Amino acid sequence: MNRIWRSIVGKLWITILLLVSFVLFVFTILMLEFLENYHKEKAEQSLNQTASTIASIVDKYNLEHLADEIIEEMLPEDTNALLVSPDHLVVSAFQTGINKVEIQESIVNSKDFNKIYESNKPIIKEMILPSQIEDDKMESYFVLSYPLKSEDALHGAIFIYQNPTALHKTSQKTTKIVFLSAFIAFVLTTFFAFFLSSRITWPLRKMREHAFELAKGKFDATLPTTQNDEIGQLAMAFNQMGRQLKHHLEVINQEKEQLASVLTSMTDSVITFNRDRTILLSNPPADRLLQKWFLRKKSQGDSPIPIEIYEMLEHVLDFEDKLEEDIEMDGSYYRITISPLKNSQQSIRGAIAVIRDMTEQLRLEKLRSDFIANVSHELRTPIAMLQGYSEALLDDVVTEEEERNEMIRIIYDESQRMGRLVKDLLDLARMESGHTTLYKEDVSAVNVLERITQKFAQVAKEKHVNLKFKSSLSEDVMISLDEDRIEQVLTNLIDNAIRHTPENGSVTVSLDQEFSYAKIQVADTGEGIPQEDLSFVFERFYKADKARTRSKGGTGLGLAIAKNIVEAHKGNIKVDSTVGVGTTFTFHLPL
Repeated sequence: MNRIWRSIVGKLWITILLLVSFVLFVFTILMLEFLENYHKEKAEQSLNQTASTIASIVDKYNLEHLADEIIEEMLPEDTNALLVSPDHLVVSAFQTGINKVEIQESIVNSKDFNKIYESNKPIIKEMILPSQIEDDKMESYFVLSYPLKSEDALHGAIFIYQNPTALHKTSQKTTKIVFLSAFIAFVLTTFFAFFLSSRITWPLRKMREHAFELAKGKFDATLPTTQNDEIGQLAMAFNQMGRQLKHHLEVINQEKEQLASVLTSMTDSVITFNRDRTILLSNPPADRLLQKWFLRKKSQGDSPIPIEIYEMLEHVLDFEDKLEEDIEMDGSYYRITISPLKNSQQSIRGAIAVIRDMTEQLRLEKLRSDFIANVSHELRTPIAMLQGYSEALLDDVVTEEEERNEMIRIIYDESQRMGRLVKDLLDLARMESGHTTLYKEDVSAVNVLERITQKFAQVAKEKHVNLKFKSSLSEDVMISLDEDRIEQVLTNLIDNAIRHTPENGSVTVSLDQEFSYAKIQVADTGEGIPQEDLSFVFERFYKADKARTRSKGGTGLGLAIAKNIVEAHKGNIKVDSTVGVGTTFTFHLPL
């Protein structure tokens, strides 16, 4: 019920009912008043006509000779008459109902009619007299007094009054008709109000449902536009609004996706701060950086950002100025740019920080500088030797054939050394750039490793080093690898182990299975590598003893090449060493 009162249908229905009720109320009052006046006029005319007729008959005949039946026939229904003599006595009474005597006395004794006995003009008055139907009840009557034999100075009069029942009946019938009309109007009004309002509210309800659908993000639904009035135009506007909203949201989502893609694909860390210094948005590199900072500095407070960046942020938000600095924190180097963010009113609403981790770049710069220095250092000696011995040969400084051949042999060895250095550099560069292609085949892991180990049996015998191979795997175990590349790794590791192991030492090549990997170890009982040098052994040109290594023909690139080959096979390599005890190189390859 409350829904009806709150709806447009109920409000329109109540409005129309109130309007119709008000019109019917005013119409009823005016109609009743009109009918009452009309009946009064008609009653006065009827009474006046009846009295005039009776008076003309009485004027021609004496009252004594006039029969009462003649006057009774002349009186209309519900009409009463009194014939009164000049001395105020009732000669004849033609009355119906009760309270006849009281009515006679009230009329005859009324001072309003005293002049009728001397006047020749009729007098009509409205009087309150006892009811002719009920006891102890007073009603309103129209009483007409008409003079008899008006040519005499003192004459009699006829008093005629009509029972108001007829007038009341007419008023009651009129009232009933009005109420019946009001009821019919109420029913018709209700019907037409609901019919009309349904023609209006049904499209409005559809629009309300459509608006809720739009609020939920469903823009495909459309409203029917069958009407050509304002409601139909409103439905068309709703449909157009839905299409525009869908278009704008698609554009916003595209821009949002593009921005998210840009932020996600950026290698730099991007962090957006609110005015209250809280983080609003961060891309994946920034998330990793924040996690790194939090793990390192969690004991210094709950702030997710270091104090150095927080101070820069404070400066940008307070002075509304862009700030760019290079900062070193915990051994890492960062280039930080913080810019203010402004809203449409050009007031600061936050800041955006772009953080670039320069640690790797600086490390690579250092490696590049070291690489150039190392290459220059490695090439300087053989070039100097080539230049010196070739000049000696050209200047005929050496006259003996044996010395000349020795110089030529040295020139050849140094050129070979330079060739190996250039070849290793090219291989390493090709591997690090990802241009190396592996030609993998399924081979027996035991057979391949044992064959490669046996290649160094003669070298080990000459060096008086005990070379052994052992395996816990069967010969049926297959492994997918590039045999040439793995042979290059083992050749480098076994050759290094034999060269750095003194006489009567041992070198052991072992093959085992660890989880889903093949574990290959090359262990020696040589001089070992200092602990401070272990983290650098796989870097290019790094040598724990450069003078010794150079004298043994090493280029310092073998272990770097070995590491790249193992990692290209989805494996890993590590080294463990103790000075004076020995060194063990371990690498894993997936089975």
